[in-house]
Amino acid sequence: MSDEIRRKGRPKAFSADPKASTIQALDRAFDVLDVIAAHSGLTLSEIATALDQSPATMHRVLATLEARQVVETDPVRQTWHIGAAAFRLGSAFLRRSSVVERARPVMRALMEETGETSNLGIERNSEVMFLSQVETHESIRAFFPPGTLSPMHASGIGKALLAAMPEDAVSKRLRHLTLERFTDKTILTTAELQADLVQIQRRGWAFDDEEKALGMRCVAAPIRNLHGEPVAGLSISGPVQRLPLDRIEHIGARVRAAAQQLSQDLGAPDGPNGSPTG
Repeated sequence: MSDEIRRKGRPKAFSADPKASTIQALDRAFDVLDVIAAHSGLTLSEIATALDQSPATMHRVLATLEARQVVETDPVRQTWHIGAAAFRLGSAFLRRSSVVERARPVMRALMEETGETSNLGIERNSEVMFLSQVETHESIRAFFPPGTLSPMHASGIGKALLAAMPEDAVSKRLRHLTLERFTDKTILTTAELQADLVQIQRRGWAFDDEEKALGMRCVAAPIRNLHGEPVAGLSISGPVQRLPLDRIEHIGARVRAAAQQLSQDLGAPDGPNGSPTG
């Protein structure tokens, strides 16, 4: 293999073993970022405790990240937060797909029409990762910051995406999904989940009925690309008081229509629920 080709791929000494291919210091830095991102501000001691590391080690990691503006500190509260450079890196990920930009006006219209928060999410390593949100004007509302992860079996978007996938793709994911209980309404068996997916396919929208959080409901539909493949999910979410069962079918139709509009914007073929014809 020539040096020119090698430079374009993996190094000569590349190992397929993930443990042999990782850099411990980088791993530790990303662990720190994960912990900080999951909270609204942590002290040095709290970060060290969460990661079972010494404060001295964590301070070196934080100082390095702060120098690159990936994290920043509040000098008054002595807490650490995600920095501007991390936002720029995250924005680069969002730019990979035009669905985020195209979705904003549709999400805004859906929020205004239903009065509830509109969300956009994709599948990421067999979980739902939220990319964007247009919040309702109501004081009580669902909140999913960009980057938030949610299990597919207990998420409206997750179930909508699963229902839109080919059977073999669904089977592959079900083999690796842990059906964790979050409430007494969480789906806990593969058979129950598959039955729900059949209903979702029939009507074109998914319903999360307090399956992840008590008191909160979500209605979602898949967004497809020009090949008819599900690339994202669109949803509205809110408290049960404002999303009673007698409103769900109407809202489901509105969410499905909005998702179909986005799918058409992405060049999806015409077909039942935006799926390919033929």
